[in-house]
Amino acid sequence: MVWLFLLSLCLTLKSVQSQGSSQDAFIIQYLERRLVQMEERLSLCEQNTMSATQKTYDLSSEIRGYLSTLSILRSEVKTQVDSVSVRVDRMERELEYLEAKIPTQSDIEMEEALLQQQIKAAELEQLKKKAEINVENDCSMALSQVKSLKIVKKAGDPNGCWFKDPSEGSNKVYLFSGFRNNTILEYKSLKSFTKTSTLPANEVQLPFYWQGTGHVVYNGFLYCHKADTPNEILKVDLLNGTVLDSTLLPGAGRLPVYSLNPNTYLDMAVDELGLWVIHADPEYGGNLVITKLDKESLAVEYTWDTQCRSHDAEGAFLICGTLYVVYNTRYGGRSTIQCLYDIHDTIHSNESPVMFFPKRYTSHSSIHYHPGDKQLYAWDDGYQTIYKVETRSNAQMTSK
Repeated sequence: MVWLFLLSLCLTLKSVQSQGSSQDAFIIQYLERRLVQMEERLSLCEQNTMSATQKTYDLSSEIRGYLSTLSILRSEVKTQVDSVSVRVDRMERELEYLEAKIPTQSDIEMEEALLQQQIKAAELEQLKKKAEINVENDCSMALSQVKSLKIVKKAGDPNGCWFKDPSEGSNKVYLFSGFRNNTILEYKSLKSFTKTSTLPANEVQLPFYWQGTGHVVYNGFLYCHKADTPNEILKVDLLNGTVLDSTLLPGAGRLPVYSLNPNTYLDMAVDELGLWVIHADPEYGGNLVITKLDKESLAVEYTWDTQCRSHDAEGAFLICGTLYVVYNTRYGGRSTIQCLYDIHDTIHSNESPVMFFPKRYTSHSSIHYHPGDKQLYAWDDGYQTIYKVETRSNAQMTSK
């Protein structure tokens, strides 16, 4: 019995031990799983902490950048405010200075009176200049008609100019072929020029080129437009080709003086009153402007703006201070004088009839008046032509 009891007890203890070992193993496995879960959570927490730390750092860096920019803007605003403050102070000082300098009403009236006196003095001076031009040569003639035509010769290019020296006692004839050259042919007289076999008495080679067909020779001196310049006029001694003087004509050189002669920008002329230059000014609608020049110094004596247009004009000339403008068509036709301008204001363009040239088909590249011969020396498509003109007194023209 005892042995049986002991054997039963041993078996019972072994069964208990066996059950306790299995429970311990289960608990250990449970604890191990919980530890693994805790480790995973701690790792996730660590990752979240690191991410939050990085975001906090990035945010801090961005805020620092904003603070730096804000500091710069603040500095700039402060600088601008200081600058504005300085300007305001300066303006206040200037306003105080101006207030102190503002003249009284009596001072203003005195200045206006002085200005009016100066204007009157300037106007009087201009009138004196006009009077000097009138007194220098008592000239009261006006063109009544272009009477007759004589073709003298055919020489040179289709464009050019020729004329006699209008100075008293001179019979020399000059020929300028083309609208750009540096050679002038000089003849002793009109008779020697008309002879086909006669060589020129002198061939003048200039050290520069002239431009256009608006040249004149006056008292043995050449007055011409220098090539490659818009408005430079030269005075040249033809004995040695020396340039004695030059001037720049204000307002000239921007338009051809005549639309039918597009290579001529300055047209020199001589009449009973002396030396002139004609040009077109775009500021006056392209109308012609005449300027009286001193033949010795080329100084401008006076300038007149005329109502005569340059469009469809082929040439012009002056007689006793009156400008006569010759018009044509670009295909050639009968030349007519349709506009005139009198510096003495005794005859007017709207009161003067249209005057026709005797030849029906012409194309003039230049027209020069000779006050001694009372003739026009014209270049008609390579033909050297002379027109005789008839003049009457201004009183007769006005009464008519």
